[in-house]
Parts: sequence; structure tokens; C-alpha cells
Amino acid sequence: MAEQIVLPDTTDRAALYDALFPQLRALLAGETDAIAAMANFCAAVQQAFRWHWAGFYRVVGDQLVLGPFQGPVACSPIVHGKGVCGTAWARNEIVAVPDVDMFPGHIACSSFSKSEIVLPLRGQSGKVAAVFDVDSARLNDFGPADEQGLSMLCRLIEPLLP
Repeated sequence: MAEQIVLPDTTDRAALYDALFPQLRALLAGETDAIAAMANFCAAVQQAFRWHWAGFYRVVGDQLVLGPFQGPVACSPIVHGKGVCGTAWARNEIVAVPDVDMFPGHIACSSFSKSEIVLPLRGQSGKVAAVFDVDSARLNDFGPADEQGLSMLCRLIEPLLP
């Protein structure tokens, strides 16, 4: 198991994802508990990118329930189809929002959040079992490198989900 994350001194997100992936894979190797894996995942992502908030919501019945995260306190639960997280779950697709104030029905857990990206994670059932949510304090902070990089990282968690 890796005991620390070592990242290049760069702001190039693609390079950061490339450096983070093998280390996160090693960190999670052999982990069988989804919550423990999610916790270390959030810590590693937060160390790499220092976003305002990064964390998981787990599908529990007909709502999203807060899981492991890094950042200030968060909203929970979230109804299917509501807010950016509920929308990503309902659509079963990545939702990136350049300006959360322009997103109809945005759930404002923090006034510091300006942009957001949410990725659905499919479990062993093939259905969405969780979402990974990242909020930035900067407008329009997420692009194609983040969609690709976060998707690659999230695939490390999916095998642990029901």
C-alpha cells in the first residue's frame, strides 16, 4: 500500500491525473471496504487538486446519502433528479456546471461553490450506486481533462460498489 501521494509540481491537470492514477490504484489495492476506499480516494484527490469540496454520495433507496468527503459540511440527503448530483444520477452521465448559479435547482451547500462536476459510478449491478461530486470556488473550473481524469480515477472505486 502506498503511504503518501507524490505529485509533480505542475498545474497541468492531465499530468496530475496521470501521476495520481497509479498511486491511487496502489493505495486502494486490496481494499475491500467501499467506504474506506472512498475516504482515501477523497483525500488523494483533495491533496492533488485542492478543490473547495470533493466527495461521494451513495445511492440509498430513492436518495443520495452523504459518504466520505473532504471539505466543509455538506447537504444530505439529495433526492433523485434534484441538484447537480441528483441530475447526474438520474441521467446516468457526467454533469459539469461552469456556473452553479445558472443551474436550475442547484442545491447551494456552500456559497463558495462556483462550479461543479459530478460523475455517476456504476456498481456491480450495472446501476448507479454512487456519485462523485467536486465543487470549485472558481467559475468554469472543469474541462475535458477533468472529465477524463476523474472518470479514470472513479473506475477504481466502482468494483467495490453493490
